[in-house]
Amino acid sequence: MRFYPTFFRIVFSGMDAERAHRIGFALIRAVDPTPVGWALRRVCAPDPRLATTAFGVDFPSPFGLAAGFDKGGTGILALTALGFGHVEIGTVTGQAQPGNPAPRLFRLVEDRAVINRMGFNNDGAAAVAPRLRAARRRLARRYASRPLPVVGVNIGKTKKVDLVDAVADYLVSAEQLAPVADYLVVNVSSPNTPNLRLLQGVESLRPLLEAVRRTADAAAGRHVPLLVKIAPDLTDQDIDDVGALALDLGLDGIVATNTTITRENLVTDPADVIAKGVGGLSGAPLKARALEVLVRLRAAVGDRLAIVSVGGVETPEDVLERLDAGATLVQGYTAFLYEGPFWARRINRGLLRARRTPTG
Repeated sequence: MRFYPTFFRIVFSGMDAERAHRIGFALIRAVDPTPVGWALRRVCAPDPRLATTAFGVDFPSPFGLAAGFDKGGTGILALTALGFGHVEIGTVTGQAQPGNPAPRLFRLVEDRAVINRMGFNNDGAAAVAPRLRAARRRLARRYASRPLPVVGVNIGKTKKVDLVDAVADYLVSAEQLAPVADYLVVNVSSPNTPNLRLLQGVESLRPLLEAVRRTADAAAGRHVPLLVKIAPDLTDQDIDDVGALALDLGLDGIVATNTTITRENLVTDPADVIAKGVGGLSGAPLKARALEVLVRLRAAVGDRLAIVSVGGVETPEDVLERLDAGATLVQGYTAFLYEGPFWARRINRGLLRARRTPTG
């Protein structure tokens, strides 16, 4: 099953990164309804001993797929079949939008990293909601005798909407998507929507989160777990402030972290990095900072809310490190592009081996 890195190097490494993503994702979806897909679901299913609970939701595994891979909810069945304990779709915005001009996705293969300036390209909340509702019905039939994979939804601001109208724009997504989401994540930390990160300030974040929570719960007729996703580039004081706000508002958790705008400690030729332009960097170079943010957040909030750790996760050991450092759940994305469809299975098998191995 380790053939994929070679396959990637031969087939995908020289191809435009966004085109390679579209082709790879299409293949994953195409296989799902076939006998091969049926076999994958059984081979990749997380062991029941990996089950965990976060914010009142039961997860088949603590390891899931971060937002960004499936922006429109078109591959939920296929992705959950690969062994992810949860799939977070999005980012979805109140209005459909094409995102930023291409090229907008770039690999730094030597660093096992990606730079993206996609710009929340998606079909909009009104189109994604029925897609997600249909997928959930099919998941319920498919996993009738097993724990259901969890589907979260990440929501963001439509680019053309002014910052002063951001709350109303987020509420469009919350109202449409909360009824069909296991949890919601408010994304205020992407570097690819102008001024979006200004919403991470506590003065702006408080009314936004309060309004989204009210709207989501009312639309769903139940409490929908609500989390906020933050950037790794926040200062330590900002991290502490977000943690305090999350506790004060009674949020269910924090997703830490999004991509970084920094370009530190890369082995890729600096001229090549500069040529790729602006955007968020994800992948292995983010590992150390994501862990730092996790540790600081856990110290700030204690055990009173969930932390979903994401950034630079590649191996079972990485996932275990995050769990040991206080993460409730762990997500990955960039390594999926390099490791291929059996990545979640390898992570889950590694976690299970660690639990079987006595320590000390």
